[in-house]
Amino acid sequence: MTPIHQMSAAELAAAYRSKSLSPVEVARSLFAHMGRWEPELNAMYRIHTDSALAAASAAEARWRGREPASALDGVPITLKENLYTRGDPAPLGTAAGEFVPRTKDAPPAARAREAGLVLLGKTTMPDFGMLSSGLSSIHGVTRNPWRLDRNPSGSSAGAAAAAAAGYGPLHVGTDIGGSVRLPATHCGLFGLKPSLGRIPVDPPYMGRVAGPMTRTVLDAALLMNVLTRPDRRDFMSLPYQEIDYAAGLDSFELSGLRIGLLETMGVGLPVAPEVLAASREAARALEGAGAIVEPTASFLTAEMFEGMLMFLEARSCSDVLAMDQARRDRILPFIVEWCTYRARNFSGSDVMGAYGQVVAMREAAVREVGRFDFVLSPTSPILPYEAGLACPGNDPHDALAHIALTVAYNMSEQPAASLNWSFSGDGLPIGVQVIGQRFDDRGVLRLSRALEGLRGPQRSWPEPPSARA
Repeated sequence: MTPIHQMSAAELAAAYRSKSLSPVEVARSLFAHMGRWEPELNAMYRIHTDSALAAASAAEARWRGREPASALDGVPITLKENLYTRGDPAPLGTAAGEFVPRTKDAPPAARAREAGLVLLGKTTMPDFGMLSSGLSSIHGVTRNPWRLDRNPSGSSAGAAAAAAAGYGPLHVGTDIGGSVRLPATHCGLFGLKPSLGRIPVDPPYMGRVAGPMTRTVLDAALLMNVLTRPDRRDFMSLPYQEIDYAAGLDSFELSGLRIGLLETMGVGLPVAPEVLAASREAARALEGAGAIVEPTASFLTAEMFEGMLMFLEARSCSDVLAMDQARRDRILPFIVEWCTYRARNFSGSDVMGAYGQVVAMREAAVREVGRFDFVLSPTSPILPYEAGLACPGNDPHDALAHIALTVAYNMSEQPAASLNWSFSGDGLPIGVQVIGQRFDDRGVLRLSRALEGLRGPQRSWPEPPSARA
């Protein structure tokens, strides 16, 4: 029998239905597995043993009575720290954060509980979510299960590490510039950044989404059925549509599909040879299945990318400078230096000029992707970098050069996903990014599922260090 920590959400739900496994048995097994990993991995901010076992017991009773709350009733899930949960403090990954327990569930947490999912706990993130890293002034260093000296990336660092390590099948992160997709590619996962507003969040913000991080496309689709249900608190949410994201995943016709292959954005970090080779290989596989693949040039100018970086710096600088010195001193020094070294001197004209470039980037992304049915690209230009660093290169004056391939689609509100395709020569995961038209989340899931079927054999998921000895 497949070990519980290796089972997908679909497999667990089938086991509950057949009564070959119980939600309580699964939760207990996963907590034991988590205990073997956590001393090395540090993926969890809070572990909800008692409440999770109580929720699992309630789900078990519902399955026994043949009245499950949803198709995923009793399936374990983790949520990123900044997705608020009733009774839990959410300091946002920083020692300067607020430690007062939240009084309400954020929309993803509320939907998960309504569906009977078992919340195992909350995952780690870096200070304010403004690093693509597993480094935090309060949580310390979160590591990549594939190699403990590597970074899981971020800001959904703990969610990615937990998923790759087998802390259950379902995990939810957030993404404003690549924070679901970058850790997904560096941890060998499937991560979906849905269309802005597809999954309600609170508080909403330009480009900010929550998205599933799973080992399989099917599990992400099943979780989308839960998370996309409406919530009035998100004033940017899309009108709710009764869509079964898991339906038709295996019947997507690739023949005649027009795919743009974007090999590099031409700004930020250069694309590593092994990363580029993976994207080209995925494109050839689609072509072999009947798709029409055409190369496409970058739409992202240096001015657009610089405007995006300036906007992010200005946003964080405003927050940091509003704090008193004692609180500011508790923030990771890298973050303070990154967001203030030049933004403290920005004028209003500078910020509005930067915002104008963000809008131009948004328009260019929608226009370029609109020439095709989908676009395929690398997710990250690099392989997983060193654990404990705040960013590749560890330079606070050049902290986000690695997000050029992902950030535009946050601003353009288009769905984009990262799917693991292959591995580097030394065994590190390499993902490809699938970008769709605005609102075509289902299409991105279906093409990702097709790619999942076309890729070569995957490596076995990492096991705790004690199990490898």
